[in-house]
Amino acid sequence: MGQFDSPTEAALARIKSESLASSSVNGAVDKVANLGGFILELIGVTGASGGIDFLTALKNLAADKDESNLIYFGDALIDDIRRLYRLHKELKQQFDECINSPEFSAVVANATLHITRTNVVSRLKRLAHLITNGVNESDIEPESLDDMMRAAVELTDWDIIVLGKMYKSQKQLLSNPNGSSDWSEQVGLNWTNWGIIFGIGENQHLKIRPSLARLQSLGLIAEAQTHFVKDGSLATQAYGLLLEGKKFYERLQEIAVQQ
Repeated sequence: MGQFDSPTEAALARIKSESLASSSVNGAVDKVANLGGFILELIGVTGASGGIDFLTALKNLAADKDESNLIYFGDALIDDIRRLYRLHKELKQQFDECINSPEFSAVVANATLHITRTNVVSRLKRLAHLITNGVNESDIEPESLDDMMRAAVELTDWDIIVLGKMYKSQKQLLSNPNGSSDWSEQVGLNWTNWGIIFGIGENQHLKIRPSLARLQSLGLIAEAQTHFVKDGSLATQAYGLLLEGKKFYERLQEIAVQQ
């Protein structure tokens, strides 16, 4: 076994080495320190000379951000896949075929577009988890993963916690659905205990509502028509976990490490 386990890992190491060699920290500090001066020049405080320097600095900062995101994402993906192989040695051939497929390359390429939209490490790790769990499930269709990737970089950590609490309390409702009416009634009955589900009091419902709105906008949960309501309670708007929400939450889970 060589120093690196894959060409991708070696490439990432090269990126890091080149970044360090070019004194990226000092360079980043210089760029940020100069931004204020560029702006003052543009508004005429120090005798403006134009906006080219300012725009160039912004472009360089964006490039630095993308490079850092690429490294975080690449490291997380390699680590996840290594753990997957360690955990399921008997499926090595299946994983090899999946990772060597054009679909896998397309999914990773798509992920690199999403990494430019966030600077939060936990969200970059979510992208890696989505892909690795897709390999584990032999489900890496780029179209099916695209919406999940968008959700992965848009949702906050608290949003994921809220989704997780709904998953734990409602996943059984999706096991044998008997029609939308029954589903709504079951969700409504479950939702009457929303304070217990989320571990908060009724006067704290505003803490939950923004997350519910974001989860609903991404098609992970839906409002259920139910008679199990109480005036002045969050239960007047009962929300139910959808199949896409269940799948998304399961795909976000970390790959277990075999001891």
